[in-house]
Amino acid sequence: MDSSPAGRSDPDIVGGLDGLGAVGDLDALADLDALTDLDARIAGCRACPRLVAWREEVARTRRAAFADQTYWGRPVPGYGPADASLLVVGLAPAAHGGNRTGRMFTGDRSGDVLYAALHDVGLASRGTSVSSDDGLELYGVRVTSPVHCAPPANKPTPGERDTCRPWLVRELELLRPTLRSVVVLGAFGWQAALPAFAAAGWTVPRPRPVFAHGARVSLGARDGSAAGSVELFGCFHVSQRNTFTGRLTPAMLRDVLRTAAGAAGLTTRPYEG
Repeated sequence: MDSSPAGRSDPDIVGGLDGLGAVGDLDALADLDALTDLDARIAGCRACPRLVAWREEVARTRRAAFADQTYWGRPVPGYGPADASLLVVGLAPAAHGGNRTGRMFTGDRSGDVLYAALHDVGLASRGTSVSSDDGLELYGVRVTSPVHCAPPANKPTPGERDTCRPWLVRELELLRPTLRSVVVLGAFGWQAALPAFAAAGWTVPRPRPVFAHGARVSLGARDGSAAGSVELFGCFHVSQRNTFTGRLTPAMLRDVLRTAAGAAGLTTRPYEG
């Protein structure tokens, strides 16, 4: 894909430049009544010039190990059922993971850790996630992120985070009928998620809760209905820096997921590894 104003299509990136609507069309987001429609709109967003340039450059040049593959090279929508009761919120797609495969936490080591843990506790059909057509199914769980484009050095700017927020707000609104618990991976995701929950109709405590691994915060529905409350859980991110150093172990991740699943009314299984 060519990011120049001429806008010609690059065969090494899926989808070309025919975006389905940028995040700036805020009024139109409220009219989206299905996650499939929202996901399509997300995949066409070109609102952040730095992220557009980076994701498309990575998709053109590619890593040597994936030189024969066609990269997605676009924003990566959330993944999982529309009636999920548990949501996992990450940071942003990896340059050669989600930006390559087109699915959240797919094709990189962070995803290996996350989906292995979900499978271990019975919330995923398999413990690996290598491509968008590998047959992976999530049971009652959806995975998303506050920033949908792969950022340079895995570090989106605060402005890029804020520009992307309406997508997360609308996703939360659409999930609200069934959503009961949320696991947020890392401090960046935590800071991005709290204002999104507030905008989507939940009451966030003041002062805003501080991120910590194992933190648990109850977010009440703004209308006061007990059925609309959500339990928010903090968990260290599944980044290689955390998993390689032992800051986050598979057991720690499984414990958070199992607790969050219980709050969501999902059945888990004992780990047998």
